[in-house]
Amino acid sequence: QVHIVESGGGLVQPGGSLRLSCAASGIIFTDYTMAWYRQAPGKQREFVASINLGGDIHYADFVKGRFTISRDNAKSTVYLQMNNLNPEDTAVYSCNAKRPLYSYQNYWGQGTQVTVSS
Repeated sequence: QVHIVESGGGLVQPGGSLRLSCAASGIIFTDYTMAWYRQAPGKQREFVASINLGGDIHYADFVKGRFTISRDNAKSTVYLQMNNLNPEDTAVYSCNAKRPLYSYQNYWGQGTQVTVSS
């Protein structure tokens, strides 16, 4: 059974930092591209960042050098370091595991809430 579990969310002041973690089990982690998405209240879910098997990384434009995605294959975990947070970053952040060329092997976590407020 596949489990995708996010952690690390919380309340942070503007300009602060958070590090999100996403632990995967039940999959061969190195077969999967890992990504972070977010959904703010009243908005559609949007892409944040991804990292593939070879370490290629993509970021949404709004990241603007503030976020860093990384993965630890030995721990089957992907991270999202978020710096210089602003209130517009408030959202539920969800982790996605997708196996390239196998569209049915696409898994989501339940998400972790990030709230940026003074």
